[in-house]
Amino acid sequence: MLGAVSRSRAPVVRLLSPRAAVLVETVRGRKSRTDPKAKSKAGRVKTPPPVDPAEMVVLKERFTEYNLIMRALRMEFKEEMLRKRYEEETGSLAEERAKQEAEEHRSLMAWNDAENLRLLKIRELRVQKETEAAEQKRRETTMLRQQELEEFIKEKEKEILQLQEEAKNFITLENLDQRIEEALDNPKNYNFAIDKEGRKVKRTVLQ
Repeated sequence: MLGAVSRSRAPVVRLLSPRAAVLVETVRGRKSRTDPKAKSKAGRVKTPPPVDPAEMVVLKERFTEYNLIMRALRMEFKEEMLRKRYEEETGSLAEERAKQEAEEHRSLMAWNDAENLRLLKIRELRVQKETEAAEQKRRETTMLRQQELEEFIKEKEKEILQLQEEAKNFITLENLDQRIEEALDNPKNYNFAIDKEGRKVKRTVLQ
């Protein structure tokens, strides 16, 4: 007993005091919510630690992947547990239902294959028609371009022939003297006025 008393934190006098007295012992611990802030921390501003954006992206991806994996595992375990419970409760009925589901699955797969084959034929026919239409359009475009090219060549040939005809009246070094004599023999006066109807109303006299 004396050893226990000696190991106690409170003084021996307090332990031996009368029972009626109230023992108040100061205990160092956390502050209450109503205590003010310490003076040494009056101007302290809490700043959160910096976060690396690249690390945050990696952690977010890993957390999302972890949640997906855990959700899938929970659903798998839950489904297995429910299946076992159902088999225990139904017994042979579960086997019969499993056979029916397998048969229904086979029939649905057969229908799916037939539907895929039908759609494949329709798609091949549509692709063939589209290919033929594209080929026809390409031939028509080629013919139209060929016609436009032929018309362009004919028009240019016509212009060349017209220029050749006009070139006969051009002034060259060979017919320069002849053209000068013709101009002097047949003078023309372009200094005249016209009215609103385009008639010549006044002409100056050649000097």
